[in-house]
Amino acid sequence: MTSGENVLSVFEDAALAAGRVILDIYRADPEIRWKGDASPVTEADEAAEKIILEALAMALPEIPIIAEEEVAAGRIPDIDGRHFILVDPLDGTREFIGGHDDFTVNIALIEDGKPIAGIVYAPALGVAYSGASSRAEKLEIGPDFHETGRQEIRIRTGSEGSCALISRSHNCRETDDYIDATAILERRAVGSSLKFCLVAEGNADIYPRFSPTMEWDTAAGDAVLRAAGGLVTTRDGAPLTYGKHIAGLRPFENPAFIAWGDRAKAGMTSQEN
Repeated sequence: MTSGENVLSVFEDAALAAGRVILDIYRADPEIRWKGDASPVTEADEAAEKIILEALAMALPEIPIIAEEEVAAGRIPDIDGRHFILVDPLDGTREFIGGHDDFTVNIALIEDGKPIAGIVYAPALGVAYSGASSRAEKLEIGPDFHETGRQEIRIRTGSEGSCALISRSHNCRETDDYIDATAILERRAVGSSLKFCLVAEGNADIYPRFSPTMEWDTAAGDAVLRAAGGLVTTRDGAPLTYGKHIAGLRPFENPAFIAWGDRAKAGMTSQEN
């Protein structure tokens, strides 16, 4: 088996290289197109995915890769019974188009349906988050796209207040209703998979998501959060898994989920309870 720790350096290098190209395009007024599912795509998505796939194929040729734009083009490798990599080259494309800096590059390793290693890189913010096993880290990235520092991060526990994160571009009434029914005192709108990372580093407590997502949207952030001591569950409390084919959903589509920091916080119980 490939260990999560061994692949993280490969993921970090690939993500930073992709981020460099993404920022070049971000600063040059990218051209926008629309895919068949009505989601936007830019040349940044495609250029970043090409860089990542080439880097992963060279370093980890034995591991199949499920990547967002490859899937959109109908190129899906067989992953049955195998560990595999999930890639979202530019998560938060709507943020990217709208001039918000909270878009990310996401790469995760999946084994037995679980995200065992992942990196989330926000190139416009100069920060990345990585996680494997029981260690999650926040990386500071300089303007030359090299790491300038890193520190271990953990979820927060026992805080007085509670903060929920919601999607800036994809929030829905069901998510708002869920938060309204809890004792959560604050909610903040954030783009992309950064929401998982903010929970992982103790800046928020919960991220409920009831509007549609795909596995490549969530796997890397999920890996970081789990490594930091949190967890991601479906509404019935089961762990969110990967490599799914659920009746009524598209291949690799997630059901509704809740990303938790410390579930023991007062007023924060799963919906089924």
